[in-house]
Amino acid sequence: MQIRLIRHGKTPQGERRQYQGSLDTSLSENGRKSLRKADDRPDKVFVTPLKRTQETAEILFPGSKQIVVAGLAEMCFGDFEGRSWKDMENDAAYRIWVDGNCEGRCPGGEDRASFSKRVCHAFEILVDQALQNGEPQLVIVAHGGTQMAVLERWGGGKRAYYEWQTACGNGWLLQTEHWPDHLQVVREIGYTT
Repeated sequence: MQIRLIRHGKTPQGERRQYQGSLDTSLSENGRKSLRKADDRPDKVFVTPLKRTQETAEILFPGSKQIVVAGLAEMCFGDFEGRSWKDMENDAAYRIWVDGNCEGRCPGGEDRASFSKRVCHAFEILVDQALQNGEPQLVIVAHGGTQMAVLERWGGGKRAYYEWQTACGNGWLLQTEHWPDHLQVVREIGYTT
């Protein structure tokens, strides 16, 4: 089975280099214009509860049924959301978090291990169900953090967490040849103009 794991399009917050996390942000005008319709239309696309994934899915796969999976949502950055690194360069809590490789708990938010566990659990359920149902493909429009968590866990140890991030509107084409041990990463894919 093939899996497409796609990151949402650009947002105003992302363009300002602000942490978005659980903020329910929409795509920017530039984000909408830079996305291109996919060459196919799957029956269903899995998205998160956040508008930016749903809006991206509608542009890429118009008319496909969207199924919301809360567990795939982006990491909650708590008190850091809506702020850029520049805004927080003298914030002690932010400095502690960054100095800890961004793995600790954000004040009012999640830590990376808990976030990755949540995302990977949701992803595993989707893959298992699709395989049980004999579905030929699984299409997910989610977040950069979602991609990184999934591929750090199942990408065959080829890259570290942050090395799996793609640009907005891009993603990864995967195969389930050795599921659940790991996924074959076929190639990076893009839906931007």
